[in-house]
Amino acid sequence: MSIAQSFITHEVTNQAPPLVYDAWKTDTVLREAIQREGGGWAEAAIAPVGVAVGGEMMTLGVLANENRPKFRPFDRYGNRLDEVEFHPSYHRLMELGIQHGVTGYAWRNEDRPGAHVARMAISYLHNQADQGTSCPLTMTYACVPTLRHQPELAATWIPRVTSSSYDGRFVPAEQKQGVTFGMGMTEKQGGSDVRSNTTRATAVGARGGGQLYTLLGHKWFFSAPMCDAFLVLAQAEGGLSCFLLPRWTPDGKRNALRVQRLKEKLGDWSNASSEVEFHGALAWMVGQEGRGVATILEMVALTRQDCMIGSSSIMRQALVQAIHHARHRKAFGRLLVDQVLMRNVLADLALESEAHTALTARISRAVDASRRNPREAAFARMATAVGKFWVCKRAPAFVNEAQECLGGAGYVEEASLARLYRQAPLNSIWEGSGNIQCLDVLRAAAKEQDSREAVFDELVAASGGHPAFDRFTAELSAAFQDTATLEVRSRSVVEKMALALQASVLIRAGNNLVSDAFCESRLTGSHGQVFGTLSPQAPFAALLERAFPG
Repeated sequence: MSIAQSFITHEVTNQAPPLVYDAWKTDTVLREAIQREGGGWAEAAIAPVGVAVGGEMMTLGVLANENRPKFRPFDRYGNRLDEVEFHPSYHRLMELGIQHGVTGYAWRNEDRPGAHVARMAISYLHNQADQGTSCPLTMTYACVPTLRHQPELAATWIPRVTSSSYDGRFVPAEQKQGVTFGMGMTEKQGGSDVRSNTTRATAVGARGGGQLYTLLGHKWFFSAPMCDAFLVLAQAEGGLSCFLLPRWTPDGKRNALRVQRLKEKLGDWSNASSEVEFHGALAWMVGQEGRGVATILEMVALTRQDCMIGSSSIMRQALVQAIHHARHRKAFGRLLVDQVLMRNVLADLALESEAHTALTARISRAVDASRRNPREAAFARMATAVGKFWVCKRAPAFVNEAQECLGGAGYVEEASLARLYRQAPLNSIWEGSGNIQCLDVLRAAAKEQDSREAVFDELVAASGGHPAFDRFTAELSAAFQDTATLEVRSRSVVEKMALALQASVLIRAGNNLVSDAFCESRLTGSHGQVFGTLSPQAPFAALLERAFPG
């Protein structure tokens, strides 16, 4: 051995190779769920997203988060700009997201059952590469039902909202083929209590839907401030109302929307969130005066669905990273994936991920069918709140467990898991925190008998699928009887509803290995408080191969 060879210190061994893969083709769970819930006809549109996500888009996601948006309040001469500058990687991610159909695919195909299910798959895949761009993409997708409350505004804006064209220039919307939408509800003094909003709307001429107003006030969270337009809430003479506020006025001037600062956030770094003020900004009322909450809630219902999609996809990506690492990393003479305790952890994560993806797809089918089927609409109203609570709540612990599979390598910024971990808490906070979701479930249970019946009919459809499931659902029904303590118990009740719905979907999916493992671990009380506590009889190998084929 030469002297030089004896001092080699940096030979790289025992490391997983870079992961470049097809995120659609390798996701058996997602493909089965999309087929089962009625979106399988769109595979030709979904498949290219999987290739892009497992390749180019992962690199773009890293770059977009390393190069955060920059606020440009003024130009060099002191003229007001109120612009946010994004890295080219952000614009490329937005371009791909819109081309793939995150914003418009469901609306362009809405006469075909399953269009929103297919779009769920597209969004689920996109979000694995970058979560920040999913914010403006989600809001743009979700604004359509609210805009339809005002037909003349819808006729002008919706064709550009549903376009497959992205135009990131800061120019009037009239000069673009495609636009993006944001929303502004949250104020300092109210948070989720939007009825306490103080922003004032004053009619320029006539009052009512479609009429022009000026807005004076502030918004404490105003995500994606470079969108072309926003749906916002403000107090009009007749009460809290919804308004469409464009970034530019009809005469080609910058609207009086003043960005005060960009928020320093835990995650979501590729996207800008801001605090803004309206100084007589022009906006058009959408829907009836005083009915702003009801008008914008149709948008919120879809963004809540996307919170589920986002959290389930974050967990999916964390799972892929953990399994990939374990299949290549050796410790104590064996690959991690061959060590029984690690197999328990990974299989448990795989089972959890499948349940979240299956429930999210089922709720997406209910959203898709809501216009055609009143029963599905009733199911969606309650199940969306249940799913939003549980799927989003599980993400932080899930991602942390996946990080642990990589050890210290999962904690550093070079690993995508660090970004996923920062991102994981967002969806449980955005669009109504856990308590808000639980209260919405109680409200629906008390005031909407059809919603409660639709959810329990869903459970009845899986009766006999597993003894633990039958016992669990009977206990769940009894949990609603003591109305005096129902609110204080509501988190426990909603958690049980979510688990029962997940078990119901898995049972009816027909893979007994999966549904039995879920029922035996989640519905009997035998599962521990941490991942990796499946019984020794659990089908570890089958769950892992199903999760990410080796």
